Amino acid sequence: MTETIKPPPAQFLRDDVIRGGMDLLLFAHKSHLRHSDAELAALGLGRAHHRCLYFIGRQPNLSVGDLLALLGVTKQSLGRVLGALLERGLVEQRPGETDRRQRLLRLTPAGEALEQRLFVGLHQNMSRAYAASGEEAVGGFWTMMQNLMSDEAQRQFAAFHAVPARASEMASAH
Repeated sequence: MTETIKPPPAQFLRDDVIRGGMDLLLFAHKSHLRHSDAELAALGLGRAHHRCLYFIGRQPNLSVGDLLALLGVTKQSLGRVLGALLERGLVEQRPGETDRRQRLLRLTPAGEALEQRLFVGLHQNMSRAYAASGEEAVGGFWTMMQNLMSDEAQRQFAAFHAVPARASEMASAH
């Protein structure tokens, strides 16, 4: 790894340093997802499909409404992406237990296998970065990322990470 670039102390609020932080986000995002992007492209899928697989895999029985809230996309956009995942047998949809109109989503075994393959590369990259950065920096990263979120996104994140995570809390956060 090349030497880490850091902003000058006490100058972290300058425009050039803020732009540098935005540059970091964009370059890191592109680099972090390159392996999963390649595998998805080979399957005729993209990042929107990956985000759905990721959230559905993290929260089996996630409702379509809760997925909409997490992704912040239109019903039409989600419909296209979910349609492709359902058609390929990567996601299954079933009615809710108490409200039959509700549609609950979960990964099929094929969807779980794909999501796991995608996650392995992401996990390796995050683990490498965490180990190279150290515990204090990782804590700072988590703090920084949460401070970039809107209040609504912070509520969704907190609900998503609640143990046990409850989809109904995510729905109330939007």
